[in-house]
Amino acid sequence: MAEVQEIVVISGKGGTGKTSITTAFAACAKETIVCDLDVDVPDLYIVLHPSVQKEEVFMGGNKAVIQPNLCVGCGNCASLCRFGAVCSDDGRYTIDPIACEGCGVCYKLCPEQAIVFPEVECGVSYVSTTRFGYLIHAKLHPGEENSGKLVSLLKQKARALAKQKGLCRILCDGSPGIGCPVVSSLSGASVVLAVVEPSVSGWHDFERVAKLCDHFRIPCMVLINRWDLNPEGSRLIEERLKDTHYIYLGKLAFSSEIISSMNEGICVTEYSTPLSDQIRDFWEKIINFVPKRKSASLSHFS
Repeated sequence: MAEVQEIVVISGKGGTGKTSITTAFAACAKETIVCDLDVDVPDLYIVLHPSVQKEEVFMGGNKAVIQPNLCVGCGNCASLCRFGAVCSDDGRYTIDPIACEGCGVCYKLCPEQAIVFPEVECGVSYVSTTRFGYLIHAKLHPGEENSGKLVSLLKQKARALAKQKGLCRILCDGSPGIGCPVVSSLSGASVVLAVVEPSVSGWHDFERVAKLCDHFRIPCMVLINRWDLNPEGSRLIEERLKDTHYIYLGKLAFSSEIISSMNEGICVTEYSTPLSDQIRDFWEKIINFVPKRKSASLSHFS
């Protein structure tokens, strides 16, 4: 079986239109598993309307718990905790699970061994079906961490399912920014598509994610979204890209079609318009580039 392509859509900040473009690609894709890696705020399900086939609890960390029958009230844990998670009420000590960072210091250094350090449920992962095929997604519980670990788990599930079903491609909607979930989403990626806003800050946001792609030696394509809201900003980004090895895919104008389709709960590429045709063309360019990535030079599309 040929190597599975992994296409990851990211952005330097939220609100660039990354998820709207990913859902539009999902309607174009064939033999593709869609993966929502924005586990803190997953929203692909809003348009893809998944039917959950499998659900698994995600155990992603540990929290300290004081056993009251063993605690002698020495206060050692309270003096050690740097996160203010240990609470005292008339000499009785408890740990606030929201404030606890799971560092384990109080657990290791309790003189009475009155603190346990159990693994805790941090979220839920899902394998679902949609009208376009499979969707791998998850949701982290409020206030929980280890989003990078959960993203890694989702990618493992997507790869295993692709192998099992004989599918050739995984399309991932990554998190905005450059944090742990983004780093995890880039692991094993074949190509990255960075969605950029046409502004000076948009360029600087792109530079941050581009450095991540360079670090992992992943080809990075660039799509300028809503370019007509700032034509001069868009032109400057296009000019700057000419002096880089990043691949300029093209630009999309602002369109109320995307807003209307989202309100209807469908993808803009589910019907034929000049905008949807343009997005389909971008998708074809991406998937045609990926198999050639090992030998292709990182130059611009002509």
